[in-house]
Amino acid sequence: MKPLLKSREVAALLGVSEPTLSRWRTAHEGPPHVNLNGIPRYRSEDVEGFVNDRIQNR
Repeated sequence: MKPLLKSREVAALLGVSEPTLSRWRTAHEGPPHVNLNGIPRYRSEDVEGFVNDRIQNR
């Protein structure tokens, strides 16, 4: 298993602030996450899938 990413790492990868990532979690709009004792963590493949799902064809 790959290490889980912290919110600050995911926010940096996506170019958004940690509060934005938090709002996305609350609204169920951001990348899927897991809660470990109430602390959100992200699998890298889920973050990548989140980005891939939003690729715009031009």
